[in-house]
Amino acid sequence: MALIDRVPGDLKLYIGGLFTLRRREALQQANITHILSVLRLPLDQRLFSPFKHLVVEIDDVEDENLLEHFPTTNKFIQDGLDGGGGVLVHCAMGKSRSATCVIAYLMQKHNISASEALSHIRQARSLCEPNGGFMQQLELYGEMRTPDNVEETPAYQRWVYQREVELSRVCGQAPEAEKIRFEDEHTDEDTSEFELRCRKCRRPLATSQYIIRHPISTLPSREISEGPPMSPPQDCAHYFLDPLSWMRAELEHGKLDGRLVCPKCHTNVGKYAWQGMQCSCSEWIVPGISLSRGRVDEVRSRTSITEIRRPPGSMLLPSLGPAVSRQNL
Repeated sequence: MALIDRVPGDLKLYIGGLFTLRRREALQQANITHILSVLRLPLDQRLFSPFKHLVVEIDDVEDENLLEHFPTTNKFIQDGLDGGGGVLVHCAMGKSRSATCVIAYLMQKHNISASEALSHIRQARSLCEPNGGFMQQLELYGEMRTPDNVEETPAYQRWVYQREVELSRVCGQAPEAEKIRFEDEHTDEDTSEFELRCRKCRRPLATSQYIIRHPISTLPSREISEGPPMSPPQDCAHYFLDPLSWMRAELEHGKLDGRLVCPKCHTNVGKYAWQGMQCSCSEWIVPGISLSRGRVDEVRSRTSITEIRRPPGSMLLPSLGPAVSRQNL
């Protein structure tokens, strides 16, 4: 294996490890003008003269957020290539962090998947293998369609929120109030098929688009993320939800768990547990924010009900309850 490996294709894009920087002759032969360093180590700045240099300080651990840096690293690589020179992307070993940044660039450049980009660079550097966390971030980046502004993408914001919840769970505490994501405050399009109403006062509490689908273990991951909203199986005693704005007063108290009450009639309608909750169907949901099936009614949206054509002259009788028949009118 060469000390500096060129990604297959027409691009002057190279990938290597830390020791590649000391091979000045190889760098000159490759006409390297830009160097992207993806690591958190003290670096001898003399190694980077006269190159244009960018450092992304990241450790090779699964919970590092490298996704937020993709727009910056992509632009740096593209600027170097547009200038006619070569670009070297390196980390410590040229295996995980550098590979992740090159994959992100190829995904955006060629509109390919993370796995396709990884297979491509392995043709030149077979040891490339992003760690599991970075690979998940690359897959999310693909699902987001490789945007230039990652941080404004709802999918990214939701991912960051879920990371915060998981970190809080590990620490045995509730997430900080300002880090809780109330999903209905970030959604413009209504894709719901039904809504959940308080059984006592009929106040709407949630719509189907905010229901967390489960049981997860019995469904393919693609179906979970892209399938239509659905209510839980009949043997589930709870509807598990994303945090919603009417829950704010309770969820921002900083308690690890508690009860949810209807904001109109103050009836107990559910409960929450940031550390997670087991549903009656045996699935463990994290975080566990739920409405009790016995305290709410599922009401289908008007748009999901097929309108019935009636003959001319007919009229729609008012709903007078099950005890009233046509003969009583």
